[in-house]
Amino acid sequence: MTTAIDTFTLIPQPRAVVWAALTDWSRAGEWMSEASDMRQSPGPLAKGSVLSFRAQKRDRTSTVEAFADGSLIALASDGPGVHAVYTYTLTDEGDATRVRLVADVAARGAMKLFAPLIRSTIAKADGGQLTALAAMLAR
Repeated sequence: MTTAIDTFTLIPQPRAVVWAALTDWSRAGEWMSEASDMRQSPGPLAKGSVLSFRAQKRDRTSTVEAFADGSLIALASDGPGVHAVYTYTLTDEGDATRVRLVADVAARGAMKLFAPLIRSTIAKADGGQLTALAAMLAR
């Protein structure tokens, strides 16, 4: 099993408002605790777009692996021996929006020995993203 995070929250805002906040990369640091200075490659947000940011004092990138405007975005990142995909899915639930985050983290090579620890660390660091996103939208 590669799932580090599988959580959801209900945000009392229309999906368009939540999607706009989720994809406003200039504000990502407000709800992604590990990310700062996030910016998107030129052009419209789409599958293949690249996001550059700082995390854990290092420059990093994520690539949009899957995309459905207004309802789904999957961000894939690679590190030494680790491949992570964070998938955010938005669905209407009455006047609110249900946001689900699934983070799948696969380890390769020697890092396989540390896979449970890596997933646990990621869950601890990023498991509160949706709560933080909801709080940001409530301000």
